[in-house]
Amino acid sequence: MYVVIGATGIVGRNVVEQLRAAGAEVTAITRAPDAAVLPPGTTVVRGDPSGPDIPDHAWDGVEAVLLSSRAALVSASELLSHAARYGARRVVVVSAATVQYPAGEPRFIAGFRALEDAAESSGLAWTCLRCSDFDANALAWVPQLRGGDVVRGAYGDAATSPIHERDIAAVAIRALTEDDHAGRHYVLTGPASLTQHDKVRILGTATRRDLSFAELAPEQIRAAMTAQGLPADVPDRLLGSLADYAHTPGPTTDTVAELLARPALDFATWAADHASAFTR
Repeated sequence: MYVVIGATGIVGRNVVEQLRAAGAEVTAITRAPDAAVLPPGTTVVRGDPSGPDIPDHAWDGVEAVLLSSRAALVSASELLSHAARYGARRVVVVSAATVQYPAGEPRFIAGFRALEDAAESSGLAWTCLRCSDFDANALAWVPQLRGGDVVRGAYGDAATSPIHERDIAAVAIRALTEDDHAGRHYVLTGPASLTQHDKVRILGTATRRDLSFAELAPEQIRAAMTAQGLPADVPDRLLGSLADYAHTPGPTTDTVAELLARPALDFATWAADHASAFTR
């Protein structure tokens, strides 16, 4: 049985779906089980990883744990201690490429490093997935593109190799279910480096619209995000990394293709998969 912490997040949900499609037993930990909408047969348990506040019965029969939640930053060691006590053998951590290729504010990098450290000192066979930014981060543009054809943002030339959440999940499942990935740090990226201008153009093709990216000052973007009621950490995290990627593009690796024996899914595939989300 596999325990997924962060089961309703972008990666966790995909891991649950792919494991259940393969017939595996899955326990999904979520703060809001009534709204989880996970595949039939999933055992959904109310729990808060930040406490940690996860019922003991959630660990019954556990073989491996996916830790895909920043909420667990301060409690990861205790969570994994519980998992080990109940017989878990492996842990897979969804981390960030910035641990190996620094970008953005050091405090955010330190958080991911702490998560990795907890896994590495847990006594479990561990694997850390150091992911580039997610294709799904483009969903932040949905409100703008439902109201018009222009994405307004800062650092339009910031370049990364964004990764499809299905690829992260597929690699995570390999690491959860196989012995060959213990003690590995995998830097996972998409197949191509793209600027924000590139991503908007590709979204335009997927939605059959003439979309464009309009450059604004970082201070304007920060003020707009704050006005929406977002915590200060959100613009800090976004703008800090974009500023660095505008000077030095993020990494591009072949790791996904090597591990899955197929090409990594590109942003055009993600855009086609999610085109309806951007429909006016």
